Amino acid sequence: MKRMEELAENLHLNSHLSLEEIPDLNLYMDQVIQLFERKFADTKRNEDDKVLTKTMINNYAKGKLFFPVENKKYTREHLILISMIYQMKGALSINDVKTTLDRLNEKVTNDGLELKALYQRYLQLIGNNAEKLKEDIRDHYYEVNQEVETLEDKDAEYLEQLLLIATFTNMSNDYRRAAEKMVDELGNHQ
Repeated sequence: MKRMEELAENLHLNSHLSLEEIPDLNLYMDQVIQLFERKFADTKRNEDDKVLTKTMINNYAKGKLFFPVENKKYTREHLILISMIYQMKGALSINDVKTTLDRLNEKVTNDGLELKALYQRYLQLIGNNAEKLKEDIRDHYYEVNQEVETLEDKDAEYLEQLLLIATFTNMSNDYRRAAEKMVDELGNHQ
C-alpha cells in the first residue's frame, strides 16, 4: 500500500498554476514559458520533455485557442487559458480543445466574463478531484491485490502492476471518451 501512496504523491496532482502565481503584469513569450516550466517541471515524465515551447504557443495562437495577444505580451487571462489548454491537451485533440474554448474566448472578449472567477472554481474542482483520485488509487490497489492473490502465481508483483496499469488506462480512456462526447455536443451547438 505504501507504494500506492508514493505513486499518488509522485503524480504531483496539485501542480496547477494558481491565480497568485500569475503576475499582475503582462509577460513576453519567454517569460510565459519559464513560468510554466518552473511550475510544471515535476509533472514531466522525462527531464528532457518540454512543458511549453514557442512553437506550441504560436500554434495555439494561430489555431485561435485563445484571443489575440497585444504587443507580444500575454495577459493573466492568456495565462489562464494556456494553463487550461496545457491540462486539456493531454487527453483531447487540439481541435477538441479549440471547440471547448471557443465560446469561452468569445465570452471573455465580447461579454466581459470574469475568467479569474471561473478559473478559481476550476482549481477548486481539480483539487477535489486529486483527493478522489488518491482514494481511487488506494481502492484499485486493494481490489487488484485481492484478485492477484487468488491467482497464486510466483510473479504476483508483476501481475499486480499489469492489472493496475490496465485498470488505470481503461479509466483514463473512459474519462477521455466522456469528455469527447461532451465536446461533440458543444460542436453541435455552435
